[in-house]
Amino acid sequence: YISMSVRSRSRSASASGTSSAHGAVPAMVMAMVMFAQLSSAFHVGNSHRIAGLRPLSQQLLPPMAEHTTTVSYGGGFGSHPRHHHHITRQRQLTMQLSEQKDRKSLMEDPNPGGRNDFGGNDDGDNSDDSGGLNIIDQFRSWLGSEEGKRDIQTYTISLTIALLLRTIIIEPRYIPSLSMYPTFDIGDQLAVEKVSKRIRPMERKEVVVFYPPSTFREIMDVNYGANSKKSKEALIKRIVAVEGDTVKVTGGKLYVNDEKQDEPFTAEDAAYEFGPVLVPRGDVLVLGDNRNHSLDGHIWGFLPTENVIGRAVFVYWPPWRIGTENLY
Repeated sequence: YISMSVRSRSRSASASGTSSAHGAVPAMVMAMVMFAQLSSAFHVGNSHRIAGLRPLSQQLLPPMAEHTTTVSYGGGFGSHPRHHHHITRQRQLTMQLSEQKDRKSLMEDPNPGGRNDFGGNDDGDNSDDSGGLNIIDQFRSWLGSEEGKRDIQTYTISLTIALLLRTIIIEPRYIPSLSMYPTFDIGDQLAVEKVSKRIRPMERKEVVVFYPPSTFREIMDVNYGANSKKSKEALIKRIVAVEGDTVKVTGGKLYVNDEKQDEPFTAEDAAYEFGPVLVPRGDVLVLGDNRNHSLDGHIWGFLPTENVIGRAVFVYWPPWRIGTENLY
């Protein structure tokens, strides 16, 4: 660029008839300005090459060289060396401002520390199943969706049916003691049917689950304190006599209406004497199969039939005890 400007100045001076002394000053000024511009352009060009960008000097230097060549004629476009210096200085300031902006954009790191936060996992999977929602928002979104509405409808219907079945038809029960051994062992679970009690009367030898009568609660309150939880727990026993029957236990055997009862389901003969007594209307007498280890009717009296929850119909747990043996 310097040599071109000097050659251009020489040809212009000879062509226009100007003296060499008059053209030397603009040439020297032009050479100094071009040197400063090239130095700055070289610095900017290298800095942008490092950053992988296009050097600004490629955009700015050609127009500047063209302008310098024109000014070097010593009067082209009515310019003056001082005016040329002023224009060149403005271009330098503009170039420096552009360089500072570029450096600033390179220096500003939008992700300090080099950490990537793409919302994915370590395997590079940027998908997010939750969509950035917390559990509450996901639940609300599920409630508002068609799938959520269908699920809620299904759950509601299933729960309603289950509650109706348990309340009206059948319910599970757990055996916590040995009062009904060997028919039931501790941990046995059985199904209690609740419909037939409404359509047919109680019968002898049936196993029933019931709420304890007031006399039983009084005994439990005396032994375990008032409002004891044990006084409110449902019980399970076997009906041995119904309303109008005369019943007694003597010699270890049960007699109903003076007839000795065959009871293969009992653990052993009774070690107590009881009766004879007449079962009142609306009541039944219940005893445990484990006669000598059962808190039953021979201690607290008769059971009102209205307290009966239902009849035990089969054992479903544990698997090796599944069945209806001795439940009649």
